[in-house]
Amino acid sequence: MTERKARLDGSAIAWLLLCCALWGVNQVVTKLALAEIPPLMQAAARSLGAAALVAGWARWRGVAIDPFDGSGRAGLLAGLLFAAEFGCIFVGLQYTAASRMVVFIYLAPFVVALGMPLVTGTERPHAMQLAGLLAAFAGVAWAFGEGFQRPSVGDRQWLGDTLGMVAAVLWGGTTLVIRGSRLSTAAPEMTLLYQLAVSGVALALAALVAGEHWPPRVGPVSLGLLAFQIVVVTAFSYLLWFWLIRHYPATRLSAFTLLTPLFGLVAGVVLLGEPLTPRLVVACATVVVGIALVNRERR
Repeated sequence: MTERKARLDGSAIAWLLLCCALWGVNQVVTKLALAEIPPLMQAAARSLGAAALVAGWARWRGVAIDPFDGSGRAGLLAGLLFAAEFGCIFVGLQYTAASRMVVFIYLAPFVVALGMPLVTGTERPHAMQLAGLLAAFAGVAWAFGEGFQRPSVGDRQWLGDTLGMVAAVLWGGTTLVIRGSRLSTAAPEMTLLYQLAVSGVALALAALVAGEHWPPRVGPVSLGLLAFQIVVVTAFSYLLWFWLIRHYPATRLSAFTLLTPLFGLVAGVVLLGEPLTPRLVVACATVVVGIALVNRERR
């Protein structure tokens, strides 16, 4: 498929749900691997490992990877934004709760929705879509609202919250850079390789500056969890995500990413034994309604 579609079809929705499920499970996988592998070093290894896989995949399929085709600057910018986003997340988690961080990160769809008309001059969200975005965000905030009632993070919580909002802007900015540059017509393999290679190097340098080192011994479980992140989450799902961005409206795609923290909560309940509360059930229904509004056509 090479044409661009104006609305999401059943195939796109199915792939989006798979991506959201993988990204939600990845939160649990990352948390488990942090027991042995430091965060920035883990993120760098994930990006560099996935970059090698994507480069091999592109070569096997005969996809041309040419950084001198006019997309080099946009690719470098997208990769640096990708690295800075994860840097803000990891640093911010030192000062604020993870539940708060997730909510602030998922302000990204609003950045995309508001910025897309400025970048492409199209995909202007109408009132019903904006209402859907607000409803979906309210559902996510409701799911994590229990963590706000009795937080005890510390005096510098504001710094972590601010870094979470900066990460959301960086995430949305990455999507806007892809859609507003030569990357919008580049092969998904090339778009993803830019982000993985640049972010891998940048995160590795950040890890060294922060004093992180690869542990002398890593158990097979942690290595397996890291391999899952590299092969399934970062290489496969991200490649699929950028392919979707090329062929479907970015605003509606970003709205679906609001399901990711809900998948993460379910994964936490199943894999980590975290409690399933009535708020989560209500939030799931609210998010479904919000996504339905976002994908409703203007009359």
